[in-house]
Amino acid sequence: MENHFENEETIQPQENNDGIDRRGFLECMAWAGTGVIWMMSGGILKSYGMSQMIDRTTGGLKKGLILPKSDFTFAQISDSHIGFNKAANPDVVSTLQAAISKINNMPNAPAFVLHTGDLTHLAQADEFDTLEQALKSVKTEKIFYVPGEHDVTDNGKLYLERYGKGTKGDGWYSYDYNGVHFIGLVNVTNHVDGGLGYLGPDQLKWLENDLRGLTSSTPIVVFAHIPLWAIYPQWGWGTEDSAQALSYLKRFGSVSVLNGHIHQTIQKIEGNITFHTAASTAFPQPAPGAAPSPGPMKVPAEQLRGMLGLTTVNYVEHDHTLAITDSPLTA
Repeated sequence: MENHFENEETIQPQENNDGIDRRGFLECMAWAGTGVIWMMSGGILKSYGMSQMIDRTTGGLKKGLILPKSDFTFAQISDSHIGFNKAANPDVVSTLQAAISKINNMPNAPAFVLHTGDLTHLAQADEFDTLEQALKSVKTEKIFYVPGEHDVTDNGKLYLERYGKGTKGDGWYSYDYNGVHFIGLVNVTNHVDGGLGYLGPDQLKWLENDLRGLTSSTPIVVFAHIPLWAIYPQWGWGTEDSAQALSYLKRFGSVSVLNGHIHQTIQKIEGNITFHTAASTAFPQPAPGAAPSPGPMKVPAEQLRGMLGLTTVNYVEHDHTLAITDSPLTA
C-alpha cells in the first residue's frame, strides 16, 4: 500500500513566518476545523460553511440566522488523522473537537454523522481510542464509518474489530433512512499501482445486488474514502474500477457521492451523479498538481480557516431529486 505522507514535513508551499504562537495557531485552527453543513431541503442537497453560521466573537450562532426546514440533517467529517502531530497541525484533536462543537451548536442535531475515513494516522489502538472518546460528545443518534488507507495499515484488523460489525467483506454496507439509500464503500484495502483506490470484484458484485431491488426514483448517497472520479490519478486521487460501480448508479434519478482523502472541497456534476470531496479536520493538502506530491501542507495560520472543514446535509423529499451546491468556509 502506497503512503503519500512519508515526506509530510517537506510539503510546505508557503512558509509560516507570521509570528503567530502556538496558542494563536490553535485559535485559528479551531475556526478552520469547522466545516460545511449539508442541508437537503425541498429536494435540494445544499451545503453551508459552518464558519458562515458561527459568530466568531461569541462562538454561538449568528443572530438572525434562518435555516431551511428539513426532514433530517446529517453531518460528514473526514480525515481526522488522530495521531498526526507535525507542523501542518500539531493538535489534530483540538481541530476535531472544534468541528464537533460546531455540530453541537446547530439548532437541530444531525440524525447521524458519516466519517469518510482516515480516522487515525497510523491505525494504532490508542489513536482509535482517542477518536472514540472525542466523538462521544457528538449530539447525534449514530456515527457511520468507512476506512481510509491510514486506518488499514494492519490490513484493517483493528478497524474491523471496532467498526466492522454487520458489514460485508472489508467493511462495506448499506442502510436506508427516510427514503434515502446510503451505501458505504471501501476502496483503500487493495490499492493498485499509483495509489489509486480499488473496490474489487466481490464488492462490485455486492453493490450490484444491493441496488437491484431499488426503484430508480430512490435517492442514493454513496460515501467512501478515495474519490470515485479521477481528480488527479498521478497522486492516486481516483478509484481504478469506479466506472463499473458508477454504471450501476446511472438508472437512478439522483445520486450523491461523498468522499474524503484529498483534504479539500472539489465538486463535479456528471449527469445524474454529483461528486463532492470533503475537507479534512486535520490539515490541508495542495491543490491537484500544485506541489511535487500530495501530503500535509503547512500554511500561515490565518489561512487555515478556509482549508479545513466538515459537511452537513439537511434533507426534504421533493420529486425524488437532489442537487448539491457548495459554500466556501471563508464566506
